[in-house]
Amino acid sequence: MKSKPKWLKILDIITIISFALATLMVFFYAPLERVMGAVQKVFYFHVSAGWVGMLSFMIAAIAGIAYLIKKDSKWDLVGYSAVEIGIAFTMINVITGSIWARPIWNSWWTWDPRLTTATIMELVYFAYIMLRQGIDDPERRNRFSAVYAIVGFISVPLTFFSIRIFDRTIHPVVIGSGDANAIGSFDMTPLMLQTLLFSILVFSILFVDLMWHRIRLGQYSNEIEELKLRIQD
Repeated sequence: MKSKPKWLKILDIITIISFALATLMVFFYAPLERVMGAVQKVFYFHVSAGWVGMLSFMIAAIAGIAYLIKKDSKWDLVGYSAVEIGIAFTMINVITGSIWARPIWNSWWTWDPRLTTATIMELVYFAYIMLRQGIDDPERRNRFSAVYAIVGFISVPLTFFSIRIFDRTIHPVVIGSGDANAIGSFDMTPLMLQTLLFSILVFSILFVDLMWHRIRLGQYSNEIEELKLRIQD
């Protein structure tokens, strides 16, 4: 087994330190929101996790295109790894959103356009995992997965723009202009904005770190499968 690359070790350290700094900024640097209070602090993790989820699905779609063009299995591994990470972070986004919504909307869940489309997006990529599990032939599995990742990516921009496309949304728009009367909306101070941007940066670094680890794990798994086939032959 290959030892962990030096740069990956450095990235691990950077990720841990930057995540700790982001947490400190959230709780001690960003001011307390006047109306929502302490629960608004979850906003920084909620938005950042949502960003990583959508970024992951975009990487999966790009990897799918690359696989269909080059027929190289390494792109299938990249796409599969990105989808797994995307599912995890989208789930974090949904859970933290519910925690934020409970005291603001007086409900853990409501069928708001953003929440509904985010749920559909999550289910689309759960289906991607199930699709892969149901196909034994590697080449056929990789091809079907690539096409699915590309088509499934339609759910990502639909989710992002849902609060701008559909009327009567109660979900606030964080980036750009939206309905100022949306429940939970607030104006960010410069310190809040700085904290949000740093949190998004930190979660992006975390994404790269997790992707590197997941791809290495996938490579080891492939090597084990090849050894099993050799032994059987």
